[in-house]
Amino acid sequence: MNDFAWALAGFVLIHVGVSATGLRARLVGVIGEWPYRGLFSLASLALLAWLVLGYQAMRADPFDPLNEMLWAPPDWLRWPGYALSLLGMAVAVTGAFSPGPTSAGFESRSLAQAEPARGILRVTRHPFLWGVALWGAAHLLFNGERFALMLFGALALMAVFGARSIDRKGRARNPETWNRFADVTSNLPFAAIAQGRNTLKVGEIGWRGLAGIVVALAVAVFHGHLLQAFSTSP
Repeated sequence: MNDFAWALAGFVLIHVGVSATGLRARLVGVIGEWPYRGLFSLASLALLAWLVLGYQAMRADPFDPLNEMLWAPPDWLRWPGYALSLLGMAVAVTGAFSPGPTSAGFESRSLAQAEPARGILRVTRHPFLWGVALWGAAHLLFNGERFALMLFGALALMAVFGARSIDRKGRARNPETWNRFADVTSNLPFAAIAQGRNTLKVGEIGWRGLAGIVVALAVAVFHGHLLQAFSTSP
């Protein structure tokens, strides 16, 4: 495997094989919650930097097997893919600006609020992760290279499994307050609203939703330039 594949494997491993398993609890028991989070963040950033450098080297080599096409996406899939990508980006950014019981560092104080599910959290208690999942799935519709299936498929699956892992840890940390939050929210977007356990209130999303739309549109407009800068080795 090349650097891109190794870095991607490492990134997936620490998020799925460490953070989403009982190994996380054992590590926290040894070094403490915040030292663990600090080390985990540093490891994630290091692997992400390695992933970017590996991606640049891989894309610069026309003979790298990861650049081979596994399938040729039909043209009609591009427009649904673009729409889904914009939606995913907007939801992810909105979620990033909407801290709640599923956000690192905000778990306890958010659960203690009289109404812990507000804004985009009424749609899904994991807006950032579902945004990433939608964004990754969208790219699978119009990219058929080996590296694209590896990268975007891994990101989408990590987001889906990460949401389930956060639910499990939240329930184990404080069952009573977590169940109160879970009773009025859902992991799957719009499920709680469809079941009558919550109500969509667009006004609560407010500037966070507008920021998500603006960022998504900006990325769409400058996508070519961003991709060129991302793919070019320094």
